Amino acid sequence: MKIEVILAVALLPLAALNAAEKPATLTEPRVVQEAQGYNSWPMIQALGGKLVCVYSRGSGHTIGEDARAVYARTSADGGKTWTAETVVANTPGYGEVEVGKGLDANGAMLLWVRRIGKDSKHDLYRTTDGVMFTLVATPKLAVTPIQITDVFAVPTVGLMALWFAGNYGDNGPCHSWGKLTSSDNGATWTQTPIESGLTKAQWPTEPAAVYLGEGRLLAIGRTETGAAQFQMVSTDYGKTWTRKPTNIADVHASTPSLILDAATGLVSNYYYQRGKAGLLRRRVVAPDRVFNQPLDWPASEPVAAGSQITFDAGNANATALKGTHYIAFYSGKAPDTAVLVAALPAPKPPHSGGH
Repeated sequence: MKIEVILAVALLPLAALNAAEKPATLTEPRVVQEAQGYNSWPMIQALGGKLVCVYSRGSGHTIGEDARAVYARTSADGGKTWTAETVVANTPGYGEVEVGKGLDANGAMLLWVRRIGKDSKHDLYRTTDGVMFTLVATPKLAVTPIQITDVFAVPTVGLMALWFAGNYGDNGPCHSWGKLTSSDNGATWTQTPIESGLTKAQWPTEPAAVYLGEGRLLAIGRTETGAAQFQMVSTDYGKTWTRKPTNIADVHASTPSLILDAATGLVSNYYYQRGKAGLLRRRVVAPDRVFNQPLDWPASEPVAAGSQITFDAGNANATALKGTHYIAFYSGKAPDTAVLVAALPAPKPPHSGGH
């Protein structure tokens, strides 16, 4: 059964944008889940020829409440209509939030779910249709992550996901980040810290990564201190990494999401600028330009708008399907928020008339 959902939150009018950056048009987001409850922190994944959008719902901006569970809908028409909601995870005594997605070696979708209750765990689910999700693994990890983020494939390694750990309220050197790797298609995972003993100002959170080829990886991490996003790069298939700040400073608790387009070689960095701006932004670059020069990211462009509430909107997560980028985020005002998806043509190289 397919249902058409009506947007129940007011989007930021174009007149409210800074005149210096006002675009000719902003993409109007399509609605996945209407605003009845705190629908938030979505993940979106292209699976075969359709989209799968996973989100969680609770009573507010709270993670550990038992009432919070994880749900999914699918779309076969680019997000115009969505199937009825199905339950992914609803464990008694736990609040659950989706935190990372990707594909396994066979093209099935993988989903990390953070489960908070009497303890903190991460469960990995697999689905081939975006409707039925099967628990694959609950790894025992020496360092308990706050989140494990998107899954991606790395030659000679297998599957990889980045993680971060620490305390949002502590400015001391108690923060870390690292990688998880799996050589058996997600059944088991090996945890490796990359940096430990970081201060909050040094801490890259909610990282997104892409494999560029020839052993090179490019990752972008969120900043928790209001400075600029971090860039982390590796030239040896993720064995060692270098972290530096970028010039991406139009961020406020902005979670990055990266897409590498195979046809053009361009990397798109999507993030939602929370607060007064209330804007979904994109920066597009040829990775060679910034791989060793993280301060050389080109200017951002606003591509869609949401509510101007600090933490009741945000958390971009992106996927690509048939030449279109789909970016999920949430928007509204507590206790009711909506899950939205913006659809944009994949950017073209400058010489061909694109971005």
